[in-house]
Amino acid sequence: MKTKILKTEQEYNDACERIYTLINSNENAIESDSPEGEEMELLSLLVEKYEQEHYSVEAPNPIEAIKFRMDQMNLKQSDVAPLFGGETRVSEVLHGKRPLTLKMIILLNRYLGIPLESLVSGNKEVKLEPEKREKLLRIESIKEYFSGSRAAMI
Repeated sequence: MKTKILKTEQEYNDACERIYTLINSNENAIESDSPEGEEMELLSLLVEKYEQEHYSVEAPNPIEAIKFRMDQMNLKQSDVAPLFGGETRVSEVLHGKRPLTLKMIILLNRYLGIPLESLVSGNKEVKLEPEKREKLLRIESIKEYFSGSRAAMI
């Protein structure tokens, strides 16, 4: 397979198939400095780039992230109540009746390892008024930041 930037779904599928073939073609592990190892590394980078461009994954809803982590760690609401300020408060948060506070976000990140991005980015209620947003976007450095692929325009 000729390695090049993947531009179509077919090229992506071919690259994935080639990686699969390389992985399963040998009983021994592929050495990273061998021709097969280098080809697999290059194809993996190309596949990753294609997936980032075509299959973006949004951060989960903060409540779903908390529930997922609790499930992973086999925790009950009563187990995490100290992070929320009590059993009533944890129930209210997990049922969407109370928003996460900054303190809760920090504690969930510190003690459960939930990424800050998962706890913050899903909050769709926090918005900037249109006139203030426009004023901010007139500032060149902020405008450049938002024109990049890492920021979401809200």
